[in-house]
Amino acid sequence: MKTLTICGSMRFEKEMRSIAYNLETKYGYAVLQCVYAPNNTIISPEELEKLRQAHYRKIDLSDGIYVVNFNGYIGESVKAEIEYAKGQCKEVIFHC
Repeated sequence: MKTLTICGSMRFEKEMRSIAYNLETKYGYAVLQCVYAPNNTIISPEELEKLRQAHYRKIDLSDGIYVVNFNGYIGESVKAEIEYAKGQCKEVIFHC
């Protein structure tokens, strides 16, 4: 069973949760997701850095990443995650 980390804009939070469910139940992947902060949570720069480090560690633990790119949108953070994954010889799968 392959493990994937989902990467995508937080504007697609709802969709990423649904995609993770489908990847596990329909396709047999183990999925690692980012942490979703409760609405109206103010995240400090220190907390944001901890979340970033944790997300990159999830990429390290995965066989690849699954990029959620609705309407072709990929933000700067996700671009960096893609480059990191490629640098670690991880598979990069784009949502279609």
